[in-house]
Amino acid sequence: MKGGDKKDVGANTPASGVKGEAARKRRSAPHKEENQVSNALRSVYQRAVDEDIPSEMLDLLRKLD
Repeated sequence: MKGGDKKDVGANTPASGVKGEAARKRRSAPHKEENQVSNALRSVYQRAVDEDIPSEMLDLLRKLD
Protein backbone atom coordinates (compact mmCIF):
# COMPACT_ATOMS: atom_id res chain seq x y z
CA MET A 1 0.00 0.00 0.00
CA LYS A 2 1.09 3.53 -0.66
CA GLY A 3 0.97 6.33 1.94
CA GLY A 4 -2.41 7.77 0.92
CA ASP A 5 -3.98 4.42 0.03
CA LYS A 6 -4.17 3.02 3.57
CA LYS A 7 -7.56 1.80 4.61
CA ASP A 8 -8.41 2.57 8.24
CA VAL A 9 -9.62 -0.70 9.71
CA GLY A 10 -10.46 -0.43 13.40
CA ALA A 11 -10.94 -3.24 15.90
CA ASN A 12 -14.72 -3.16 15.40
CA THR A 13 -14.61 -3.19 11.61
CA PRO A 14 -14.85 -6.64 10.00
CA ALA A 15 -12.01 -7.50 7.66
CA SER A 16 -14.47 -8.27 4.85
CA GLY A 17 -15.51 -4.62 4.66
CA VAL A 18 -19.14 -5.34 5.61
CA LYS A 19 -20.53 -2.29 7.36
CA GLY A 20 -23.58 -1.21 9.28
CA GLU A 21 -26.41 -3.58 10.18
CA ALA A 22 -24.86 -6.61 8.50
CA ALA A 23 -21.69 -6.22 10.57
CA ARG A 24 -23.70 -5.94 13.80
CA LYS A 25 -25.67 -9.08 12.96
CA ARG A 26 -22.50 -11.03 12.24
CA ARG A 27 -21.03 -10.05 15.60
CA SER A 28 -24.21 -10.73 17.61
CA ALA A 29 -24.49 -14.44 16.73
CA PRO A 30 -21.11 -15.43 18.20
CA HIS A 31 -21.86 -13.22 21.21
CA LYS A 32 -25.05 -15.20 21.93
CA GLU A 33 -23.14 -18.47 21.59
CA GLU A 34 -20.45 -17.18 23.96
CA ASN A 35 -23.14 -16.29 26.50
CA GLN A 36 -24.62 -19.78 26.26
CA VAL A 37 -21.21 -21.36 26.81
CA SER A 38 -20.47 -19.00 29.71
CA ASN A 39 -23.80 -19.79 31.35
CA ALA A 40 -23.27 -23.54 30.93
CA LEU A 41 -19.79 -23.31 32.48
CA ARG A 42 -21.10 -21.26 35.41
CA SER A 43 -23.85 -23.82 35.98
CA VAL A 44 -21.42 -26.76 35.98
CA TYR A 45 -19.02 -24.91 38.28
CA GLN A 46 -21.80 -24.00 40.72
CA ARG A 47 -23.00 -27.60 40.86
CA ALA A 48 -19.45 -28.76 41.62
CA VAL A 49 -19.08 -26.14 44.37
CA ASP A 50 -22.42 -27.16 45.91
CA GLU A 51 -21.54 -30.89 46.03
CA ASP A 52 -20.90 -32.40 49.43
CA ILE A 53 -17.36 -33.54 50.18
CA PRO A 54 -17.33 -37.34 50.45
CA SER A 55 -16.73 -38.65 53.97
CA GLU A 56 -13.74 -40.69 52.74
CA MET A 57 -12.06 -37.49 51.56
CA LEU A 58 -12.79 -35.77 54.87
CA ASP A 59 -11.26 -38.74 56.73
CA LEU A 60 -8.12 -38.52 54.61
CA LEU A 61 -7.84 -34.79 55.23
CA ARG A 62 -8.19 -35.31 59.00
CA LYS A 63 -5.31 -37.80 58.90
CA LEU A 64 -3.03 -35.09 57.45
CA ASP A 65 -3.26 -33.03 60.66
